Amino acid sequence: MKRSAFHTPEGYRDIYEESCEQKLSLEEDLKRALYSYGYQTIELPSVEFASLYTGSSSSMADAELYRFFDRNGDMLSLRPDFTPSVARAAAKYFDPDKEPVRLCYLGQTFVNHFNYQGRLRECTQLGAELIGDRSADADAEVIALVIEALLKTGLTQFQLTLGHAGYFEGLVRETGLDEAQTEDLKTLIRNRNRFGVSAYLEEHHIHEEAAESLSRLIELFGDSQILKKAQERACTKMAREAAERLRQVYDILSLYKLEQYVSIDLGMLGNYMYYTGIIFRGYTYGTGDAIVKGGRYDYLLSQYGKDAPSTGFVIMIDDLLNAMKRQKLPLKTMDPVTTLSYDKESRARVIREAQELRRKGMRVQLVATGEEI
Repeated sequence: MKRSAFHTPEGYRDIYEESCEQKLSLEEDLKRALYSYGYQTIELPSVEFASLYTGSSSSMADAELYRFFDRNGDMLSLRPDFTPSVARAAAKYFDPDKEPVRLCYLGQTFVNHFNYQGRLRECTQLGAELIGDRSADADAEVIALVIEALLKTGLTQFQLTLGHAGYFEGLVRETGLDEAQTEDLKTLIRNRNRFGVSAYLEEHHIHEEAAESLSRLIELFGDSQILKKAQERACTKMAREAAERLRQVYDILSLYKLEQYVSIDLGMLGNYMYYTGIIFRGYTYGTGDAIVKGGRYDYLLSQYGKDAPSTGFVIMIDDLLNAMKRQKLPLKTMDPVTTLSYDKESRARVIREAQELRRKGMRVQLVATGEEI
């Protein structure tokens, strides 16, 4: 049966009236927080060469991309993820070797989900990237920025969970598992299946020390005290360095007086393959998914000829807005509209009055009354 032209496709929607005003006001609050940290807006195309989102650093499966050919025969894709686009632009237009580059953006992403299950296929994301700084201070800055941006919206009940891609990587390198086996292990860890992890490692004859550290990885969740256990259970130099980096970032966040919004989870594994260091996600109640996703990606820009360490995040605007509504938090809208009516005799006077009010910043609409004038 042919769908009516009045309907939107599954995963897409119209936003109008009060809901649209609330969303725009929320975006403005978040942008002001980013600007306060010195970040500058960059606008990026919604369409890129599809190769930007495929390959070893791909952030999603090829089948989730909206791909098409242009008239020149080039394979293009709607943007599913901002970070590769920012990395491409930063490598082309900026020189992070001279000084760190701080960029922020707002726009739509498009993901053709395998299983729709009520998820939007077109989402609004706001984010920021700090390029050219590999320090723990840079990691702490973007995390502090996320927290202060969320607080600026009026949200107070949320938590940022911090992990490190290098901790798992440092442990799994000692096992000899190949890429496919490592992905199977990651799935078990993401599902918090400790018994499954232990059985899998035993099945593949992983030596006792690495198997013990990996099977107990999902226990390393909680406050900053977990970092001591993470150091004790780290059986490789890479894992120990990852735990130490987390401690450094946490200590710097304490200087921002924002540590109460942060927890540690060494069993959190990044979904994006380009993450190399600190990873984090933000959660609040009223939505089933993370409202913030971010982390460090030190090698992505090298694919475009610029070897620059980077870290950043995205805020999922639609999920954040839904959570705030379910928490019954006050949401801003635009100023009310003042209506001025006029007839043929009062037209000139009322138009002058409306213009004067508009110059003062008021929203004014005019309505003609009486017979046709």
